[in-house]
Amino acid sequence: MFTLSTKKSTPDIVLIVITLSLLAVGLIMVYSASAIWATYKFDDSFFFAKRQLLFAGVGVLAMFFIMNVDYWTWRTWAKVIIIVCFILLVLVLIPGVGMVRNGSRSWIGVGAFSIQPSEFMKLAMIAFLAKFLSENQKKITSFKKGLAPSLALIFTAFGMIMLQPDLGTGTVMVGTCIVMIFVAGARISHFVMLGMLGVAGFVGLILSAPYRIKRITSFLDPWEDPLNSGFQIIQSLYAIGPGGLLGLGLGQSRQKFFYLPEPQTDFIFAILAEELGFIGGSFVILLFSLLLWRGVRIALGAPDLYGSFLAIGIIGMIAIQVIINIGVVIGLMPVTGITLPFLSYGGSSLTLMLMAVGVLLNISRYARY
Repeated sequence: MFTLSTKKSTPDIVLIVITLSLLAVGLIMVYSASAIWATYKFDDSFFFAKRQLLFAGVGVLAMFFIMNVDYWTWRTWAKVIIIVCFILLVLVLIPGVGMVRNGSRSWIGVGAFSIQPSEFMKLAMIAFLAKFLSENQKKITSFKKGLAPSLALIFTAFGMIMLQPDLGTGTVMVGTCIVMIFVAGARISHFVMLGMLGVAGFVGLILSAPYRIKRITSFLDPWEDPLNSGFQIIQSLYAIGPGGLLGLGLGQSRQKFFYLPEPQTDFIFAILAEELGFIGGSFVILLFSLLLWRGVRIALGAPDLYGSFLAIGIIGMIAIQVIINIGVVIGLMPVTGITLPFLSYGGSSLTLMLMAVGVLLNISRYARY
């Protein structure tokens, strides 16, 4: 049996610096984007910033703790972790237990705060699927023995997330798992078939909910309904356009004055582009690109298949969220409720991402590169 016996003394320092840099940018932008709204609603301009700082502190502590936990621990406990996450997905659907926000029953209250079980299911699924793929890689070319069991688990979780409903989180989870299965060596013909089924299913999900149809039509022509379904993307573009090359200046956004709804969450990149311009937006994208490069490097140097699949899953999850979020903000994709990793306001999302980086950092302590 494989044993971890080549541990390095230090993790990937570059990855730590990149992560903390993104986190610092996020804290600054959460305050800048939310100060007006927080003052109006809570009479405290630092309301969201203080909570985000608390989440960041907890997340960073979790990251450094997990960095020192051998990543094979997640392989050992993967089954238990995913069962717990499935239980939480059931609990969140129970009235009185699950909290409804913006039409989705996705949160469970914990004191003055709340957790989003679907966020943690993403990481649990990555850990479990990495275990399954590392133990059954030779079977992955077989639809019945390798691919079908993986898909059954993935789409069971996706179905439960859609009951909330939360299409954005579910899409990220499924996309991440598909990346892992592809890297494991699944047949292209199977992917073509799954792609056709996926498109049909996606169309079905859109047609089943009127608000999703409105999101598609507003994506194609936001000016058709500028005060309703097209409002967010129009206001987002109004923020990005005036930013120009250097931006209006930190704290000088106009769109955060009640034009762009809750700008500290999914559309925080629009405020960043407005205040810091093309240069600021490009700098953030560069940081994400460097993070993904370090992650792929760690995956390629991991000493075993489990470490490789685990690292690829984490990097795939971050990359998919970044691409979708920024794609939505600049009008290249329909509006979905997906946060920008490390930057958007949100405790569950931020904590999960920092925990995931902690796992990646532990793998880097064994990686050969």
